[in-house]
Amino acid sequence: MRLRDLIKQVRAAKTAAEERNVIAKESAALRRAFKEQDSTYRHRNVAKLLYMHMLGYPTHFGQMEALKLIASLGFPEKRLGYLGLMLLLDERQEVLMLVTNSLKNDLHSRNQLTQGLALCALGNICSAEMARDLAPEVEALLSSHNPYLRKKAALCARRVLRKVPDLLEPVAELAPALLEDRNHGVLLSGVSLMLDICTQAPAMVAAFRPLVPRLCTLLRSLTGSAAYVPDVDVGGLTDPFLQVKLLRLLRVLGRGDAAASDAMGDVLAAVASATETQRTAGHAVLYECVLTILAVESVGGLRVMAVNALGRFLAHKDNNIRFVALHTLALVAAADPAAVQRHRGTVVECVRDGDASIRGAALELVYALVNEANVRALTAELLDYLERAADRAFRPQLAEKICALVAKFAPDTRWYVDAMAKVLSAAGDFVRGDDAVSGLIKAVNDQPAIKGYAARTLYAALAQATPALAPEPLACAAAWCVGEAADQACVSQNNHKSPPALLDGEPRPLTTTPEDLLGALRTLLTRPGASEALQDLTLTALAKLAVRLPELNPRAAELIGAYQRAPQPELQTRAVEYTRLERRGAALAAAVLEPIPPMDGEAADATTSAGAPASADALGASSGDPAADLAALLGLDDGAAGAPVVDPLAALTGGGTSSAAPAPAPAAPAHDPLADLFGTPAPSQPSLTVVNAFNKDGVRVTMEVKPSADGASTELLARVSASAPGLTDWVLQAAVPRFATLRLSPPSGTAAAPGADITQRLHVVNSQAGKRPLVLRLRLKYRRAGREVLEQAEVSGFPSGV
Repeated sequence: MRLRDLIKQVRAAKTAAEERNVIAKESAALRRAFKEQDSTYRHRNVAKLLYMHMLGYPTHFGQMEALKLIASLGFPEKRLGYLGLMLLLDERQEVLMLVTNSLKNDLHSRNQLTQGLALCALGNICSAEMARDLAPEVEALLSSHNPYLRKKAALCARRVLRKVPDLLEPVAELAPALLEDRNHGVLLSGVSLMLDICTQAPAMVAAFRPLVPRLCTLLRSLTGSAAYVPDVDVGGLTDPFLQVKLLRLLRVLGRGDAAASDAMGDVLAAVASATETQRTAGHAVLYECVLTILAVESVGGLRVMAVNALGRFLAHKDNNIRFVALHTLALVAAADPAAVQRHRGTVVECVRDGDASIRGAALELVYALVNEANVRALTAELLDYLERAADRAFRPQLAEKICALVAKFAPDTRWYVDAMAKVLSAAGDFVRGDDAVSGLIKAVNDQPAIKGYAARTLYAALAQATPALAPEPLACAAAWCVGEAADQACVSQNNHKSPPALLDGEPRPLTTTPEDLLGALRTLLTRPGASEALQDLTLTALAKLAVRLPELNPRAAELIGAYQRAPQPELQTRAVEYTRLERRGAALAAAVLEPIPPMDGEAADATTSAGAPASADALGASSGDPAADLAALLGLDDGAAGAPVVDPLAALTGGGTSSAAPAPAPAAPAHDPLADLFGTPAPSQPSLTVVNAFNKDGVRVTMEVKPSADGASTELLARVSASAPGLTDWVLQAAVPRFATLRLSPPSGTAAAPGADITQRLHVVNSQAGKRPLVLRLRLKYRRAGREVLEQAEVSGFPSGV
């Protein structure tokens, strides 16, 4: 059967089963023919074998027939044999070694077509052993007088060098001579070979730099109307493939060398200004020219021309071109953000694009362009789009970026509160509550003067969104702020109280009464689907509301008391604690539930509840012992006098009991909390231990352990290092067991690169030091090469006593 008849039968098959029957019959016929050593129709049988291979059927039984065709004298048979060799075999086949001698003979053939077949096959499937054996023949053909063979030899040499890098030096000596050829195919293959050599051996870049003038001459000859060559014309451009390769080689040779960069400056400017961009070929050449200008040591005017060219790409209708421009501008913005700022409006418009990939790339670029000077304008535009964005899948990404921007570049805390209130209102439940709400709460807590403003602003946003339907992140933030500053959130109170003072320029908010605040918290506590975290925050806010606004005490206590039998253990515990606290008297409740002091120690009044003087309550005078007072508060002292009292903290951590009147402990040396916060050295320098916490994909986290002088706490210095640039948006979260407490200081930065590490201090107090080892659980979040990474790690192996 001829190949044409086989194709007709396969196409005529109506089902897969019929096709398999046709192939099975023909395979049987081919096996018989191969077994009979039929040399007359061997080339026809191999052709049918190749057709069956392209259909996906097994053809291993005929591989040797292709090798026999290579050894034949006729060119048609040899051509079909080489085709079978490249399609049916690969470099892992041991049988491939049988063809090495045939390849060597064909490389010495007097027929250039036969030599070209051998070079083509060698460049596609040669192994390391074949490359070593046939490298002298390939090097000899690199110096051939035939342009056809020089082109084939250069392309084959690329494969040989990848398999055997030791052969690079003799090939590198012959490669520059290819640039003197007038044949475009030889020039293209020669430039490609030099690019491969520079990639494999960076030391050869310096040896090739003297060729920059010749490369510039070649590139200039390809530009302009006088350079028209019909054979290589593509869309009105003369050989854009060669232009692209030349620009890439110039980029490699000019990087880090001022002299080479100056030599190519004129031709790069000519290509950037003269390239026609009406077709895809022109866009490709201009894009490579822009990358070359940005990579070499070019002058400022040339860089401005490159950035403007990318700006023209942003206005193109083709989404692929716009995406490439956005990605390249993001790389430029990392090194020179000022050059990209003039295209800021166009980039923001791309955030509103209908294509999801364009929106994502534009959002990354906007994030790179934001600074302290333009954060207000860019955030306002992003917030405006966030409120109208129809793509629900894009809103979480947009909301996350806005939260990161306002947290990083906020000019002041008041503006930060306003921006976060808009984000939490507009983005709904798309905002990640853990990161956004905790950051907002910390910022407000560190500025006591802004607490009242934050409470009024967030309550207004909550009331506008309706407490029963408001997004949970907004509800959590509003509940916390209202609890902390309820007395300052009420704009219209009873007659015997004066309204709170508003900040300069603050618009007068809507009239808010204590009953409004209580009603909002009641709705948040009882609304369907409320999470346990929101209910927990709301219970605490109600307890503080009763202290800040005493007239609400009975109704708040009633709401809290209803949760003493809640099914959730955490809610039940909170309700029981706050109910007992309310019964002990207003003085003790006011001391326990007073506003939280700033974490950075900058409170106007440094006195905390722990340092407040003990006052008489419903139980009588305070004992002065914090453990006994806490036991009384929790109702654990109802036994007879002198009975052992269970320490609730010891019960949680596995400890025992303590007597009702414990003996006073020896006085500990005075400890300065500012020493832990700012790293002030102690009188005696403790030993330093380094623990490996995380090491993956070039990102490494180590922890330097530094116990305090009195042994009461431990300071861990987390050091984040990256083996390559590109690590950004670093966030470290940590958790410790119940018997330990942890305080995290802000990191030194959010981006790491070689030689530029991120450091962050962790202050740990282990109540069971020496008895139970310390274990940390880390949650690492960062971006690497534009991709968000989320990792977890468990850190142990700390020294004993930590």
